[in-house]
Amino acid sequence: MEASIVVTVHSWRALFRNMSRPRRPLPFCLGNSRAMFFTDPITILLLVLLCLFLVKITHGSTQNVYPNFPPGPKPLPIIGNMHILDLKRPYKTFLELAKKYGSVFSVQIGSQKIVILCGYETVKDALINHSEEFSERPYIPIFQDLSKGHGIIFSHADNWKVMRRFTLSTLRDFGMGKKTIENTINEECECLVNKFKSFGGKPFENTMTMNAAVANIIVSILLGHRFNYEDPVFLRLMSLINENIRLVGSPMVMLYNTFQSVMRWIPGSHKTVHSNVTEMHQFITGTFTKYKDQLDANDQRNLIDAFFVKQQEETLESATYFHNDNLTALISNLFAAGMETTSTTLRWGLLLMMKYPEIQKNVQDEIDKVIGLAVPQIEHRKKMPYTDAVIHEIQRFSNIIPTNLPHATTQDVTFKGYFLPKGTYVIPLLASVLHDESHFEKPEEFYPQHFLDSKGNFLKKEAFLPFSAGKRSCAGENLAKMELFLFFTTLLQNFTFNAPIGEKLDLTPLVGFTAPPMRHDICAVPRT
Repeated sequence: MEASIVVTVHSWRALFRNMSRPRRPLPFCLGNSRAMFFTDPITILLLVLLCLFLVKITHGSTQNVYPNFPPGPKPLPIIGNMHILDLKRPYKTFLELAKKYGSVFSVQIGSQKIVILCGYETVKDALINHSEEFSERPYIPIFQDLSKGHGIIFSHADNWKVMRRFTLSTLRDFGMGKKTIENTINEECECLVNKFKSFGGKPFENTMTMNAAVANIIVSILLGHRFNYEDPVFLRLMSLINENIRLVGSPMVMLYNTFQSVMRWIPGSHKTVHSNVTEMHQFITGTFTKYKDQLDANDQRNLIDAFFVKQQEETLESATYFHNDNLTALISNLFAAGMETTSTTLRWGLLLMMKYPEIQKNVQDEIDKVIGLAVPQIEHRKKMPYTDAVIHEIQRFSNIIPTNLPHATTQDVTFKGYFLPKGTYVIPLLASVLHDESHFEKPEEFYPQHFLDSKGNFLKKEAFLPFSAGKRSCAGENLAKMELFLFFTTLLQNFTFNAPIGEKLDLTPLVGFTAPPMRHDICAVPRT
């Protein structure tokens, strides 16, 4: 036992040596953010010694107690397999481990065993063929702290089912997939084009502008209006979301999730995440009074109105689920998800068009041929196979949620010959699906031909799952597809995107819960 503790301490030292190196501030950190605290090696070593003691007495043995559980690397006491993980991009380690252990294997983070599913066939089998068995979310301390099990993304059991059903029906009622929301997106596209034109072809960084344009679509559904791109409240909300998305995927938050009982007392990134969410929730709850005071059940203006109408129904479901805590978490979930994934994909798209100008030119030629100077419409998409293929390839290549959102089993299940007990933490690795070499000829390259047949027609690929699949797939998938096509075609209809002179285009993603491109400037040159 003493020998294993010595090995563990050496492994901890290696683990934290990486984490304690000086870093540049995150691009979205606000002022002197506490997110950069806690890099002193001595402080970390003291924490490690405390962890060794507390986790030892709290969790005891970490040996596998289940027969026929998926195989994996041998864990060390206390830290499990953390010493072998790329803590900034754990999906890379998972992809390497799959080569040794196969498409179903396990890793251990602290005392938490996690099953990793790799490759399209395996992920599809779990999320579609066994959709009910894999439809839960695991207990993850940072997300449990933030949502308390409310909302839609990290809620559980019946609460999740009720909130998802309400969300899908309300999004449809307020135009998702219909002409009304298409018009809203086109109006926002016009605002975005005017904003890009204001830079006069000179270099600018597009993160907040792109965030704002995309966020305004979901804001129109949630609140019934849009924000000006320079609105300080709007900018603050987007900054809070951007910072949190970076931080919840950081090594320090992984430590918090692994050793919550110790880390809750230590300043660090997890504290910043909590304070950011508190501030955002205060804004959201501050909007309730205005909307509730003006509520007309016969003239529902937005999702908040629709929620309050449900709240007033005298049913057990309304009393149990349609309370203000659920509303706050739901709006926060939809605002963040509705902004982040689509805007990040579009930013990757513009970066890739600058990187591959010949592909950009091909897209513009098809836009000129099919749309001309008219306003892009969704109906144009079926006549634009090349543009459609490029958008799909942007989503595949950018791989913005490489680990997927985590799942958990709802019951004991035998899967691919392995036994997974109820509550097993499962990661259906999207990076392994979108880069599955048995489905994509050049998985590591940006190659639009993945989605084109020999005649240039659009080719559907079953392994294209950027929105995940099954019961926990993205509720806003149809809205996101519409946004991606209309924003992308409108921007390339109006501009040619170039890199500033001397700027190198780096396709390495940032570290975080999602994987956006690194901060870079673009030049939007108006097309004549």
